[in-house]
Amino acid sequence: MKIMKKILLPLTLLSILTPSAFAGEVNVYSYRQEFLTKPLFDAFTKETGHNVNVVFAKKGLIERVKTEGKNSPADVIMTVDISNLNKITNLGIAQSVSTKNINENIPASMRDVDGTWFGLSQRSRVLYTSKDRVAVGSIKTYADLADPKWNGKICMRSATHKYNVGLTAYMLTRHGESFTKNWLKGLEANLARDPKGNDRAQVKAVFEGICDIAIANDYYYGKMLANKDQKAWADSVNIVWPDQAGNGVHVNLAGIAVAKYAPNKDIAVALVEFLSSKKAQEIYASVNNERPVNDSVSVSDKVKSWHKDLDGKLKIDGKVSLSDIAKNSKNAILLINEAGLNK
Repeated sequence: MKIMKKILLPLTLLSILTPSAFAGEVNVYSYRQEFLTKPLFDAFTKETGHNVNVVFAKKGLIERVKTEGKNSPADVIMTVDISNLNKITNLGIAQSVSTKNINENIPASMRDVDGTWFGLSQRSRVLYTSKDRVAVGSIKTYADLADPKWNGKICMRSATHKYNVGLTAYMLTRHGESFTKNWLKGLEANLARDPKGNDRAQVKAVFEGICDIAIANDYYYGKMLANKDQKAWADSVNIVWPDQAGNGVHVNLAGIAVAKYAPNKDIAVALVEFLSSKKAQEIYASVNNERPVNDSVSVSDKVKSWHKDLDGKLKIDGKVSLSDIAKNSKNAILLINEAGLNK
């Protein structure tokens, strides 16, 4: 069995290597952070013997694959947010894939109808509220974020960050343009400060008393609890899972696509099958505190404890098409700008 090699190569170097240089390996272009993917790739190599070579970047990978064309060494592209997965499809840089294992592992609602992208994990966009300053039950929905009673009380990262664009696109898909315009204007009026920082920085701001409510992804709660320097931030807040009495919480996806000119297609497909398998989905659940897409795998007991007031069960809005949300991303950005949230 080969020993796995983890490589962070410059894009310019990786793009000139020939496919024959990667025999028995798979080349991943990844927007997902290394600490999140390493346990998964380690497990894949251990099970299959195939090495995984990875380029990590915060931006530009999708465009790079498009530019490289037939010369691209990329076998798969891993990314977060349904809009990025939809972009991969629209640019024509992914190929259609369909296998029995993939179709059994990933529900139809969590993969492209033509097999050009596949969801691997779910994340909920939730609210973190101050235990000291926000009464339990006083905010219950995404719509409540626009209530004037929260004037000067809300913190969020850039409204044009993909996580918040996804939420806005969801609101647009679910409630329509007029509602979403008013919602964004109300949200903008309720900000405690101009949007800045990452998701965890918003929870820190609640801890510091800058605001009372933060908008962030659910899995960051686990990351903060496990970090001795951030645990106090997590301990200072309650998690609110919006719309549990209505449509359910909005979820987005982290996913994967097999590159159109993948030099190692068979191994690339094997990687998709593995990442959607029970073994890998349990890693997503237990190590990364994410929600599996594979129905045979439950969220971890740790994550269940975060919504124990819901008897460990969480209502997810499954009636809104993720593809429709992705298609509304551009319109969502226009509305965000119109509302003055792009600061």
